[in-house]
Amino acid sequence: MDYIKAASENCGEDLPRLLLHCCCAPCASHVLETLSPAYRITALFFNPNIEPREEYYKRADEMKKLLSLAEYQNTVDLLIAEYDTAPFNAVAEPYAGEPEGGQRCAVCFYLRLGEAAIRAKAGGYDFFATTLTVSPHKPAQKINDIGAGFAERFDVKYLQSDFKKRDGYKRSVELSKKYGLYRQQYCGCRFSQV
Repeated sequence: MDYIKAASENCGEDLPRLLLHCCCAPCASHVLETLSPAYRITALFFNPNIEPREEYYKRADEMKKLLSLAEYQNTVDLLIAEYDTAPFNAVAEPYAGEPEGGQRCAVCFYLRLGEAAIRAKAGGYDFFATTLTVSPHKPAQKINDIGAGFAERFDVKYLQSDFKKRDGYKRSVELSKKYGLYRQQYCGCRFSQV
């Protein structure tokens, strides 16, 4: 996908504002590097699936670390949501016994992209997007379908992506090493800590 072209086609000479849902600093590293030349970005760390509290704030601190170390063509702001697992537990509990990648993950994507869309609309952003598609463990098409649905519902553009393509995941690993980022061993939810 040509993210630069998408920006210029929709906003002309002005840099469009993008609210980027970030699941973690390692995934965000490549995505921010890719998108920062064409967008004014606010990185949103909203991940109510992450437990325990210490893990949530450890990952949030890694987002701060990334933004303090990396140099981007345009400024990237950071918005960290308060820790609250109640929304995730409410939607995921019925799917507790499902394997990784099943309906529990789908409702988690839905929850996080929905919040990003709501905040993008309220904040007057031109686009919203997510770093989730950089992971080889996450289905880009399903994530993009969810994002497109929220774009229509809230009348805010969703930036379709598959950031793992063109060695995007490999680049995120390289950047994680470069910046000394903590790479977690589970997605964050208690069901995946096995």
